Amino acid sequence: MTADAENQPPMDLSLPRAGAALQRSEPLHITDLLAEVAAAAPGERLSVGELLEALKDRAFGIVLLILALPCSVPFLYGIPQVASLPLLFVSAQIVMGRHRLWLPDKLRARSFSTRAFRQMIAKATPYLRVLEAVSRPRLVMLTRGRIERVLGIFLFIFAFWIFLPFPLTNAVPGMAVAIMAVGFIERDGLLMIGGIVLGSIWVAFLIALASGAWIVFDEALRRLFS
Repeated sequence: MTADAENQPPMDLSLPRAGAALQRSEPLHITDLLAEVAAAAPGERLSVGELLEALKDRAFGIVLLILALPCSVPFLYGIPQVASLPLLFVSAQIVMGRHRLWLPDKLRARSFSTRAFRQMIAKATPYLRVLEAVSRPRLVMLTRGRIERVLGIFLFIFAFWIFLPFPLTNAVPGMAVAIMAVGFIERDGLLMIGGIVLGSIWVAFLIALASGAWIVFDEALRRLFS
């Protein structure tokens, strides 16, 4: 999709199909939700801001997932550190209890072809269905309210470790964030717990590894200069 900076009147996604989809008591799968938004778009172009408004709090999960994917590649340095900065930004907003993802006005005003958006959804749907197959709304209370802020703290911690340019610091925390992102999208509290457990175990392992390395290094220095 090619995005250009175009300002246009806000599109009303709060009524017909998109609004009805977002107001259902049962949360939609992300593929269904995106299809509803694409079908409801009346014009030839859709702005980033309009898309985020239509996705509502689901936007957090989608952005987290997109940013976490490159961070999940083992022994990849540079790109994960760049992606971790917006990850920290998004995680901080979750901790603050924001219900809408904030983006600068210039970025929200950028628009893309509605037709291209629909084509992208059609191509991505088979891959998104694979993720949806292992998730469903479970322990939904863990993805809402004050508990969601606690989950944001874990996301922030994992994003911080991804930011550190050292071996072993990005892949597993990146996978943990990706798992939690799917949990946000699908309202799956069990996946959220799984991501927290995976990331926490790995962070504890890295801390223990760093502590052990420091003890060995310190002991070596003492022997060298004693």
